[in-house]
This record gives sequence, structure tokens and C-alpha cells, in this order.
Amino acid sequence: MSQPLARLGLRTLRTRPLTTHVGVRAFSSSVARAYEESMTPKDKYGRPDYSKGPSALDKASQLFFMTEIFRGMWIVLEQFFRPPYTIMYPFEKGPLSPRFRGEHALRRYPNGEERCIACKLCEAICPAQAITIESEARMDGSRRTTRYDIDMTKCIYCGFCQEACPVDAIVETQNYEYATETREELLYNKEKLLQNGDMAEAEIAANLQSDHFYR
Repeated sequence: MSQPLARLGLRTLRTRPLTTHVGVRAFSSSVARAYEESMTPKDKYGRPDYSKGPSALDKASQLFFMTEIFRGMWIVLEQFFRPPYTIMYPFEKGPLSPRFRGEHALRRYPNGEERCIACKLCEAICPAQAITIESEARMDGSRRTTRYDIDMTKCIYCGFCQEACPVDAIVETQNYEYATETREELLYNKEKLLQNGDMAEAEIAANLQSDHFYR
């Protein structure tokens, strides 16, 4: 990266050497060594200097003794005895951020009352027009939703509905395993969304609490 910038007359920033963080395995030393040895020498202007490259004798010895093959096999041998980087999904699952945007849900207050006030801000802000809301007036003059549909086949999981809601009624849970066999099953109605919220209320409240400093 520094050589093309040098040819353009640009200066690069001085960076610290790469360090190994706690819990992260170090990069293979043989890979780094092979990379350094394969770099072409540069002249004083930073251009490749092929006159100082490997001689014909060096190339012949590498070809005869198959050093490149043994170097590659050594890298394979190093990686063979290291623990795997993968996990056994679905029996093992990686950590999720509290801000993960998955399946939608409607929340209730602790007394069982629905949080949604039918302001329709989520419907207005949805860029995919996946939300449909119908409402009616209550006896006290407030409004309640009679219909709250989300077409999950249209949803782009942008999180705008959750950010626009003034009462934290519509949220996106950390559930990402809701594949279906038919398209109709992905057309969520109000009852389905409330059911999702009831099942994941503790998790939703904990995630919102951990993220409230940044909202």
C-alpha cells in the first residue's frame, strides 16, 4: 500500500506493529515468513528491482528440492493441529449484538396493556412499505390498533420502525430462525406480533436497557 502512495508523492501514516489481542490466535509465522521472502526487492525509488531477485541457481535449487511444496505442506501441518475456527451450528451459536435486528414483535406494558398507540410513525417511515396499520378510537379518546400487519417478505430489517416508535412498541428481536414453508406464514398479523413479544419480553427489555445509553 505504501509503494503506490510513494509514487504519487503522498505520505503514509506511521502505524504501530500489529499486536495479538487476548483470545485471538496469532497468525501463522510460516505464512508471514513466506510472504516476506516472496517480496520483490525495491530500489531507492520504491520501484521493483528485478536485478536483485533470486539467481538462476536459487530458482533451480527451489525447483529441484521442491522447497515451495514443502513450505506449503508445513503450513498445512501447522493448521492441522490447531483447534477449529468454526462452531457446530445449530448446536452451538455465536454471540449476537443487543442491536441485532431479527424477527419483529409487539410489546405490552407490565399490566398487559398494548404499548402501540396507533401513531402510524412506523408505517410512515418504513422504506419498503411493509407495515399496514388500522386503528379506532377508544372510549377515553385515545386510539388503539385494530390491525397491525407486517409483510416479512418485503422487510429489509433497517430498524427504522423501532427507532421511530415513541413508546418502544414495535421492536426487532434476536430471533433469526423463523423460516417457513409457505409465503403466507411470513405475513404477520397483530396476534402473531404480540405472541412474539410475549415470548421474548425479558430478552427485549434487557437489550433495550443495555443499549439505552446510545439512543
